[in-house]
Amino acid sequence: MKSFSSRRAQAIVVAIAAGSLALTGCSENKGTNSGENSKKDQKEAQVQSKAVTYADAAGSTGPAEEIAGAQSGGTITVYQEAGLSHLDPGQTYVSDAGQVANLLFRRLTQFKEDDKGNVSVVGDMATDSGKSSDGGKTWTFTLKDGVKDAKGNVITSADVRHSVERLYAKFIFDGPTYLQTWLSGADYRKALPDGGFGKKHLPKSVLDTPDDKTVVFHFDQPRPDLPQTLAMAGYAIVPAKDDTKEKYDKAPVATGPYKVQSYKNGKSLVLVKNTNWDPKTDSVRHQYVDGFNFQFGVTESTQTKRLIADQGDDKNAIQLTGGVEATQIQDVIKNPSVSKRTVKGYQPYVMQLTFNMDRVKNLKVRQAVAYAVNSKSLIAGEGGVYGGDVAPNFFAPTLPGYEAKYDPYGRLKTPQGNIAKAKELLKDVPASEKKVVFAYGNSENGQKRKVAIEDALTKVGFNVVSKEVDAASYYEQIGKLNNPYDMYITGWGQDWPSASTVVTPIYDGDQVADGAPNYSHVKDPKVDALIKKALTQQPTEAAKTWKEAQHYLLEKVLPAAPLWYTKQFQLSGSNVGGARYGSVSSLIDINHLFLKKS
Repeated sequence: MKSFSSRRAQAIVVAIAAGSLALTGCSENKGTNSGENSKKDQKEAQVQSKAVTYADAAGSTGPAEEIAGAQSGGTITVYQEAGLSHLDPGQTYVSDAGQVANLLFRRLTQFKEDDKGNVSVVGDMATDSGKSSDGGKTWTFTLKDGVKDAKGNVITSADVRHSVERLYAKFIFDGPTYLQTWLSGADYRKALPDGGFGKKHLPKSVLDTPDDKTVVFHFDQPRPDLPQTLAMAGYAIVPAKDDTKEKYDKAPVATGPYKVQSYKNGKSLVLVKNTNWDPKTDSVRHQYVDGFNFQFGVTESTQTKRLIADQGDDKNAIQLTGGVEATQIQDVIKNPSVSKRTVKGYQPYVMQLTFNMDRVKNLKVRQAVAYAVNSKSLIAGEGGVYGGDVAPNFFAPTLPGYEAKYDPYGRLKTPQGNIAKAKELLKDVPASEKKVVFAYGNSENGQKRKVAIEDALTKVGFNVVSKEVDAASYYEQIGKLNNPYDMYITGWGQDWPSASTVVTPIYDGDQVADGAPNYSHVKDPKVDALIKKALTQQPTEAAKTWKEAQHYLLEKVLPAAPLWYTKQFQLSGSNVGGARYGSVSSLIDINHLFLKKS
């Protein structure tokens, strides 16, 4: 899953059914030592993995277990620097919108995490996590009784079908595509060009709704990971009768515990209780507070200062996807009363400097950049050891198949960059190819990254032209095939712990399209062949193929230069209760919050 801005992002760290593991990461804050020992952090990220379970009807029945000490009432203030790019569930594939989606929208399935970090997949709108048949090619879901949207309309199988079919429409371009491609292939839009808004629908042999309560998916091969896929925010339910197509992005209809009262794009979002949400049908969410007041345009440095001071409404405030601003980290960790209000954890994201290979075609140029970039400087801007660790490759420590010592560009030995090697690669490169256009987000972190990239590349002979991009629509802008940039920093984490959710979305040639996450525009026959091979293999054999794919990508193609693995370090106000690090969101668990005094 793509990360946001810094981009302390949302990924779905849950396992596929065929025996892989899910990261449980960190849950409750365990003190101030997290981040001080990178090797220990990485080891914990690997070791703290437990098998994910698929819940039956009993495990999917609400209400959610009460949180110790929880009280009702009050409004939580939420700080965020950039505005939201989307509110439409179908367009949601980024951390900020994903956090909001947890409050607003329900899916067929959902992730549930206990206080020990154990993660399970439960039925959300469905009675359980799904029943498979035909060797895993067919999945059947039965809807719970009494699930309504914010307008009081009962959710039926027709709404589920509509929510799937609308993803085929052209106006949906920024969300996940797993389900659509599994059902209808890489050119899925051709199967239903109008997205189901006309008289045509997907055939029953693909998606069947035999009655109001039953939804049946038919695939051409086993899809054991479907329950996790459907739990992604991008597959939340959109009531058919209220779908306003493009306009839905600004005024969606809620199915979760909260609904939109007002929304001023880039400025504010006010959520209030959805009175049609029935806690008896929901085993995951709570409705303790009266609402959430999102304030956009608040920089991370300002957020941190306010939360350290802890005055007035700031006692009731949290950070959404941002974290403690780098220069103020010591102010936080050295003050016990402030430090105890932090949540920390290792995230599944790899930040990398991605090349637009339609423009940067010379492999030597890409290699020179890979050697030149200064991971140490970039990580310093993120908060040092509290913000991340040097990334020698594309696989994070949270991912099965992680190779700690695989370091083809010497990032671990020379995290500040190998200037001599980069210069050597560039000595015969024409001056015209040394001029590179670098896109960066117009946020505090974006500015820091701009300085670090310019400094590193200029030292080895590049002429860097930096172009500012709106942070809220950053991924939308670099996701355009004909974008005018040579390189940009991107972040990606697994959607569940399988390399298939890393290599496939961002390096599959079929994903070279406007809005698709193949930001480097890689179309390599060998990569595509390895992807297809791995997707048909059992996990043990597939792991070997994914490893081969990563080595080939890094050594022969080099679509991006790995920079750093991300960590999260967030702060909340003293009156906020239930604050914990959520391994599912890789952020503060927004479903777990209440106010100690309303």
